[in-house]
Amino acid sequence: MKAKEIRQTFLEFFKSKGHQIVPSAPLVVKNDPTLMFTNAGMNQFKDYFLGNKPARNKRVADTQKCLRVSGKHNDLEEVGHDTYHHTMFEMLGNWSFGDYFKKEALQWSWELLTEVYKLPADRLYASVFEGDAADGLPADEEALALWREMLPDDHILYGNKKDNFWEMGDTGPCGPCSEIHIDLRSDEERAKVPGRELVNRDNPLVVEIWNNVFIQFNRMADGSLVPLPEKHVDTGMGFERLCMAIQGKTSNYDTDVFQPMIQFIAREAGTTYGADPKKDIAMRVLADHIRAISFSIADGQLPSNQRAGYVIRRILRRAVRYAYTFLGFKEPFLYRLVPLLADQFADVFPELKAQQDFVARVIQEEESAFLRTLETGLRRLDALTNENTSGVIDGATVFELYDTFGFPVDLTALIARERGMRVDEAGFQQEMGKQKERSRSAAAVDRGDWVELTTDEESEFIGYDHLESRAHLVKYRAVDSKGKKRYQLVLDKTPFYAESGGQVGDTGYLETNEEKIPVLNTVRENDLIIHETEQLPSDLTAELHAVVDTPQRKLTENNHSATHLLHAALRQVLGSHVQQKGSLVTKDYLRFDFSHFSKVTEEELAQIEQIVNRKIRENIPIDERRNVPIEDAKGMGAMALFGEKYGDYVRVITFDPAYSVELCGGTHVPSTGQIGFFKIISESSVAAGVRRIEAYTADRAEQYINEQLAQLEEIKALLKNPRDLPKALQGLIDERNAAQKQIELLQLQEAQQVKQDLLSKVRRINDMAFIAEKVHLPNADAAKQIAFELRSQVDNLFLVLAAEVQEKPMITVMISDELVKEKGYNAGQIVRDLAKDIKGGGGGQPFYATAGGKDVSGLDHVLVRAAEMI
Repeated sequence: MKAKEIRQTFLEFFKSKGHQIVPSAPLVVKNDPTLMFTNAGMNQFKDYFLGNKPARNKRVADTQKCLRVSGKHNDLEEVGHDTYHHTMFEMLGNWSFGDYFKKEALQWSWELLTEVYKLPADRLYASVFEGDAADGLPADEEALALWREMLPDDHILYGNKKDNFWEMGDTGPCGPCSEIHIDLRSDEERAKVPGRELVNRDNPLVVEIWNNVFIQFNRMADGSLVPLPEKHVDTGMGFERLCMAIQGKTSNYDTDVFQPMIQFIAREAGTTYGADPKKDIAMRVLADHIRAISFSIADGQLPSNQRAGYVIRRILRRAVRYAYTFLGFKEPFLYRLVPLLADQFADVFPELKAQQDFVARVIQEEESAFLRTLETGLRRLDALTNENTSGVIDGATVFELYDTFGFPVDLTALIARERGMRVDEAGFQQEMGKQKERSRSAAAVDRGDWVELTTDEESEFIGYDHLESRAHLVKYRAVDSKGKKRYQLVLDKTPFYAESGGQVGDTGYLETNEEKIPVLNTVRENDLIIHETEQLPSDLTAELHAVVDTPQRKLTENNHSATHLLHAALRQVLGSHVQQKGSLVTKDYLRFDFSHFSKVTEEELAQIEQIVNRKIRENIPIDERRNVPIEDAKGMGAMALFGEKYGDYVRVITFDPAYSVELCGGTHVPSTGQIGFFKIISESSVAAGVRRIEAYTADRAEQYINEQLAQLEEIKALLKNPRDLPKALQGLIDERNAAQKQIELLQLQEAQQVKQDLLSKVRRINDMAFIAEKVHLPNADAAKQIAFELRSQVDNLFLVLAAEVQEKPMITVMISDELVKEKGYNAGQIVRDLAKDIKGGGGGQPFYATAGGKDVSGLDHVLVRAAEMI
């Protein structure tokens, strides 16, 4: 059975059991502060488990893209070295939201695995929760009894809290789980050691394939467990492991999920998979990592130096390192795998095929940049090993190579061993621990438990139509972030827009008869609208008057609607390849990121700006349609953004059906004339294949134009109001350039005079031409020029120059090649030693090196010590 058929069989099986088949959520998580990536199939259903909203369908099944390379689910370093860990993987899952429970879940699992997929029953093992005294939880006797109807006792195991009690996080829904494992060893091996003894023992051929989680409790902030009002089922089956089992393989990478990719890599590398263990690992790394990289970019997460973007960049660089080091790819190669991957998943995850060229271009640019960094890192490592006399590369340096150049500790250790050295691994781990602690501290937020005031009402957003309303508090919790105490409030209905889709959250206030409480921000956590305040209402049951800051909202709406007009203008001027890749909409300005592979010219920017302003002057009324079936919206030509999760019903915003039709949940102007004026202030690159435009609208645009005109008038006044301003400025620039050339000529003459003076001060010591002098020079380039000219004129030169350049001390050391070779002198080591006198540091090559510092008074002693060295 091929992988495609295995996946489809799963979905059809649960469809026959009354499940709604839903699409995968994006790999990149939005509106959830606890996650960067979707790491389990249940992530998109958290609101149902948390009780934030009712499930539209009580039974659901899907295949979900998942990524586990951060937090407690971090499999990155194992990937490629073993046969079953992955960065991105598919999770087949079926869910019940308050509908069926343990009996149906376990019986259907057994039916699918043994009767449909025909997996041998004697190779399957099940585990059930053994209970936990600390939590007051008994063993899961119900699951045990159900399994005894399908499996003999020696194929059922008790599991501890670590293996058989699933928790969403430190707090939240949780419950016991029942895992299903399969023993894929040979009959001979199975006869020697029973499979039950290898369950959950990291044996690559006795692996978990399915986990049935029974969500019964809510873990509170104090650690206690509270029963949930409804019981849920959350299951997850690793698709790649399932394919391994059904296809009779002993490695996930031997299935048709990975083999086409691996065989392509092998051909291009001129090798054979299975012939060289190190190359096999590298090929597995590439075949795995390209999936995580490509689907993350397709879902909107570009490689960067921050948070989720840093994770993707790290995965990409790990793949490039393996390709470079073990497969000999010295030029970008990963991007060539994207078309294969896009074709493989075109039917199940079509978003990659739709953006194939963009994704490949981003990866290619990232590869090129990192290959340059990799070369720099290797040179840095060469210098370190050449200069090191201790035989040990210290932990801080190993960490620098890891953090800055992307060198894993094992690669640094390998290179060190080849040169008769070792790395301080303990010191490296200490530096890693410091970084993790810094990250934890920066992200630390202590959230208390929700205090529920009512369970009868859902939270309703009415902010499209109203900017104030009467409301009641539904629930609240205390939050402590970096020592600041805040409260998060949920209302039964609210006019406040929660930060989402690039639009910032509303501010305003909540008022009772006795007090007025500022709302500092409004954020979204999954589908929950949360109002952030510094205090709670003194009467928690009082009716609240919720009022949005109207001027701020209207200015924000101006900028949001302008992004829609801008998006359409970009596509009109640059081409239909332009897709939104991110945005920020505030009251002060808008920022719009879009896919495009070259700088937008001044002429193109002027044309784009002209189109947007023409649409503003046309005063086009908004056509807003809510609760439109998603397929109908697509039929209207509405643009959907890649990486966004859309429901069955969507909101469509249209400014002229022939110009701009988009799916959007943000707030907008009633007609484009309210925007007033649109002015682009910058265009730049933010990532490979992604450009950014920043712009002002309305009052801020007017202010910006007036500021520019005022500056122009000031420049005119400084130039005595010339009739031809550009000509006057050019004349001033020409004069300056001429003066600069004259200065450079004088500096050259001065440097030549200094050189002549130095030639007259050569001292012959031990067959060396020794010069150590304090000199007056205009810049560092002059010192370098003098040093190299003297090197070509004086044999056996040992030169030390001490100079004060722009009020800072500088040392230059130049040594003839003969002295470097015959006497082993090293200018880099010497200059670092001398730099201690000026409280500085430096380095360079064995024949030429420089140093800077802070203490000018130490320059005289530098010359004394140089003479002492000789």
